Amino acid sequence: MAAKKYYLNGRFIGDGSLAVIAGPCSLESPELGLRVAKYMKRLCDERGLLYVFKASFDKANRTSVHAWRGPGLEKGLEQLAEIRSMAGVPVLTDIHESYQAEPAGKVVDIIQIPAFLCRQTDLLVAAAKTGKIINIKKAQFLAPEDMIYAAAKCREAGNDNVMLCERGSIMGYHRLVVDMAGLFAMREFGYPVVFDATHSVQRPGGLGGASGGDYRLALPLARAAAGVGIDAIFAETHPNPKEALSDGPNMIPLDQMGRFIDEVLAVHNVTKNFLQEGQRDI
Repeated sequence: MAAKKYYLNGRFIGDGSLAVIAGPCSLESPELGLRVAKYMKRLCDERGLLYVFKASFDKANRTSVHAWRGPGLEKGLEQLAEIRSMAGVPVLTDIHESYQAEPAGKVVDIIQIPAFLCRQTDLLVAAAKTGKIINIKKAQFLAPEDMIYAAAKCREAGNDNVMLCERGSIMGYHRLVVDMAGLFAMREFGYPVVFDATHSVQRPGGLGGASGGDYRLALPLARAAAGVGIDAIFAETHPNPKEALSDGPNMIPLDQMGRFIDEVLAVHNVTKNFLQEGQRDI
């Protein structure tokens, strides 16, 4: 498994176990966020897994300028702090601008770099300077091997607490595919590897002014990723995806997350048994 590991909330990411990063696409309301966080924490606690709540305070990369973006930086961080405290969970959120890194770093446990922005040097450096764990999503247009340069920008800024995340690659128009060999390639760098199951089934711009997707494909892809070897599974979830304000078509219904975790965990445990102690690849 990965050489580096990070300690959060009494458990590790990168020690051979499976961590779960899950939550709604955006912070629609404090009540929704807290509901999802408490539900997911219970599921993960029952299975002995680390759970990290995720949600965005600003979806700055929506297809349409008129689309819902979220509560914004100040109100969003207030909500994340409340969820972190009341649910007793670590939290992850993404940033799009360098100035957002410092205030976000005072609230969250993991700062996420969106896929489209993983080559933005100033953004990576600003995130690194917070000292927090940085989850860097691989761009849809980038080779897995090239993610070493994104990680190096953080390391040279003084922070090597990096995770690398696969979220699908562009295949023509309105279509993403997942190269499972990319998980193997990124694992060789020695960082924990995350598989983003729900963004991998997106169809960018597939609904005209919004992205489409098919959440039913997330589970088989997640099982396949666990078979290759991952340290964390990332999935967006919502009590009623059809009413979600963003990314509804690819979000997993909250009441299906128990089955989702169980199936991914079963494959993960089989894969882990084949790995020799200290081995960083498959």
